[in-house]
Amino acid sequence: MRSLLLILSNLRYFAPSWVFSSINILIGTWVLYLPHIKMKFELNDSQIGLALFFTALGLLISIPFVPYVNKKIGIGRSTKIGIIVFAILFNLPLIAPSYSLLCLSLFVTGVFSGFTDVSMNALVSNIEKKDNQNFMSAAHGFFSLGGFIGAGIGSFLISKFSNPSYHMLLMSSFIILTTILLSKNYDNIDESTQEKHKESTNIFKSIKPMLGLSIVAFIIMFNEGAVEHWSNLFLFDTVHVSESQAGFGFVIFSFTMTLGRFFGDGISKKIGAIRTISYGCIIAIVSYLLILVSHLYISVLGFGVLGLGLSVIIPEIFRLAGQTKGLHTSVAISIVSGIGFIGFLIGPVLLGIISSWSHLIMSYIFLLILVIIAFCLVLFRLNRKYEG
Repeated sequence: MRSLLLILSNLRYFAPSWVFSSINILIGTWVLYLPHIKMKFELNDSQIGLALFFTALGLLISIPFVPYVNKKIGIGRSTKIGIIVFAILFNLPLIAPSYSLLCLSLFVTGVFSGFTDVSMNALVSNIEKKDNQNFMSAAHGFFSLGGFIGAGIGSFLISKFSNPSYHMLLMSSFIILTTILLSKNYDNIDESTQEKHKESTNIFKSIKPMLGLSIVAFIIMFNEGAVEHWSNLFLFDTVHVSESQAGFGFVIFSFTMTLGRFFGDGISKKIGAIRTISYGCIIAIVSYLLILVSHLYISVLGFGVLGLGLSVIIPEIFRLAGQTKGLHTSVAISIVSGIGFIGFLIGPVLLGIISSWSHLIMSYIFLLILVIIAFCLVLFRLNRKYEG
């Protein structure tokens, strides 16, 4: 909670944290209109999955170039440009006149989604080291808060607009305006002198030492993306609740995710990053057992517990990545954040495929198995490397 107070009391920390909120406000607004896109182009679940895959493809392609751009223009300016362009581009999917142009617009959006995600995490990691202040977890709390704002306010605004593109234009304009006002607090931040003298700047040569962290990041963000897109359908199709109750899972998940991240920095400082990640995985495993009971109250409770468990993992992984010796922060964050965000985007796609082959229950069993794998990786690989 101390890191939250730090962010709210100082624009140096609030401004970069707001970028985290901004990116998920836009994603949260977009998710609301997936049913509209489905009806507009008369798509089935696999076609929607393919369209979403183009976002992940764009993100994957952007990863090798982010450290280079960050080095040339600075991580602060990269973050500012990234979120502004991302906000502009997110208007394209809702005005695309054809399915092929929808896929193309999502691909371009994915490029700047990855660029912004990597830059903002590198920015926070750099500020943490310069100021000796921990606020990475709380900054990710603002990411979760952004999804809550985007979906929550968006659910209210959705009935106010006859055209979905007007809604997205309003939200993107809001993000651009706030970015212009706040970016002066981080616009000129560059890599430190120590960073510039680190050995490796080649992202491909740097993948091997970051592999363990990257796989865990992929799995956890895979889960986050899957729950964001499929929690309402799980409650609606499997638990058989009404449409008005179907959103309860994601709402409580977003709330507890936000809450957990605001306390995460303090927990990490007391018990260390590896233990924080391990306990988060254990809590997530228990939560999936609750969700799979397929009863309204127990499953909603499970989504709430899942938010708490997952909340602390990704910020700690990014913190460990940013502290990796011999690597530029931008390079380390590019690898872990980029691969993790690919999981965030691919998660909904793969869950849709599994669900169409079998049942949504099997999709959630698959998520449970992935978290168990992540826990084993933390226990037998990361624990030796970072605390051994």
